[in-house]
Amino acid sequence: MKNFLTILLLLPSLASAADFGVNATDYDGGAWSPYLVGAGIGVLSWLTFYFADKPIGASSFYAMVAGLIGKSVARKHTESLKYYQTNPPAVDYGFVFVTCTILGGFISAWTGDEIRNEWLHPMWVDRFGDSIALRGIVGFIGGVLMAFGSRLAGGCTSGHGISGTFQLNAGSWLTVIFMFVGGIATAMLLYTTL
Repeated sequence: MKNFLTILLLLPSLASAADFGVNATDYDGGAWSPYLVGAGIGVLSWLTFYFADKPIGASSFYAMVAGLIGKSVARKHTESLKYYQTNPPAVDYGFVFVTCTILGGFISAWTGDEIRNEWLHPMWVDRFGDSIALRGIVGFIGGVLMAFGSRLAGGCTSGHGISGTFQLNAGSWLTVIFMFVGGIATAMLLYTTL
């Protein structure tokens, strides 16, 4: 059943990956083939532009969730904020997209036998020990910085990295280059011994 669902979901991607001489159906990793997933994201981007006339993007989701929570606990204050006057919090395309992305991530992990009963990755434990609290604090700070950076840059890895580069937007290409620079520098800082 899992294999059937995987093939059904990725059927359009199989042909695209095969064009580049990659045997996408013979990937020996435990997770989904990165070639198939990359091709699938490309197809999803086409379909999103065609049917919804919207780019793939996720960073505004957090602002929408904050707005929905704000409306439920402090309606007048939330509605007085300039951002929410022009972008009223609502369950819209972006909200549904990110919710489905989370669901898709679960399906991907489930069908790729990647669901594990572990709180910490072995690489993290080797470097920083087995404190779940430390991992949670670092993860939370990293998430806040990533959300702040994506709002500051006007897009995130999906908005700039997929939709922007897909449209050959120069600003998005520049953003993606610096995403890689920042990611590599952070990984080297965290996981290498100086």
